[in-house]
Amino acid sequence: MGFPYRRGMDLSTLGAAHGPITQLAFEWTDTNRMWLVERPIRIVCYIVGALIVRWVAHRLVDRATRGNPDGADRRAPALIRHLREHSPTGAKTPAATKAAVAQRRYQRARTIGSVLKSTVSIIVLTWAALAILSVLGVNIAPFIASAGVIGLAVGFGAQNLVRDFVTGVFMLLEDQYGVGDTVDLGEAVGTVESVGLRITTVRDVDGTLWYVRNGEIARVGNMSQEYAVARVEVPVSLRADLDRAQKVALDAAMRAIGEDETLAADVVDEPRMLGVQEVASDRVVLRLTVTTRPNAQWAVQRRLRREILRAYDEHDIDLPYVGGRTLVGADADG
Repeated sequence: MGFPYRRGMDLSTLGAAHGPITQLAFEWTDTNRMWLVERPIRIVCYIVGALIVRWVAHRLVDRATRGNPDGADRRAPALIRHLREHSPTGAKTPAATKAAVAQRRYQRARTIGSVLKSTVSIIVLTWAALAILSVLGVNIAPFIASAGVIGLAVGFGAQNLVRDFVTGVFMLLEDQYGVGDTVDLGEAVGTVESVGLRITTVRDVDGTLWYVRNGEIARVGNMSQEYAVARVEVPVSLRADLDRAQKVALDAAMRAIGEDETLAADVVDEPRMLGVQEVASDRVVLRLTVTTRPNAQWAVQRRLRREILRAYDEHDIDLPYVGGRTLVGADADG
């Protein structure tokens, strides 16, 4: 006698019609099929789907951040092509400038890309874990509620860490500074050696490496964007002819720039004599300014100051006295 099985009939129902032992056998078979076949297949599908989604998302991020700073193609990566950008102009040659711009873009895109990859991985893997728990019959509502409470607690406990990361992301998006820029971050002033999402490292003039948390940076003074201004201040005696002293200083600066190719490469515009900057009981300070490439203002200042003092000595323009001797003489006598 065959079983009266019809399409769509549940096995447990079919077993109930033929006694308790047959019903138990059918229920055991149905349970095994669910745990050994259906649920493992669904779990594998969720895992494979999550890995595929993660792989595709990472590939898209890689394509958006693709760039080779050492290659011929130095266009901005697609991810940052429409973002605000301050390209460094500190290189002396166009080729070096392009290389610096490409390197800055590449580092910026790579850092932003790593953030996007981490975010995608967390979202996809969390979704896969919750889906697998649901397949196993676990009530995921308490997990979601617990995750919200834990996230709130972590947010309060690690708010400084979160602030560092958020500030780092906005600094990268706004391109406030990059590796190689000379910046003033308040406590630390120097050259940026690395820019991360949490920490920025700055090397000062004494060689000290400062680790600055991004969340503690209240303001940024970048001295390496677009151009800089070299301020050359020289003191003269109260008895000196100021008009003549100004003309000699300006002529000396113009002559130094015209005769030195290295100095001329650092100067963007002609020097300007602003005149008297300060009057004291024993001296008058004259100020001359010249627009330079970024990071070149200090070298230009030192060179022009030396040439102006030498010109003053040649034209007998008195400098302030210190103990009966001029400043130049005091420095020379040491």
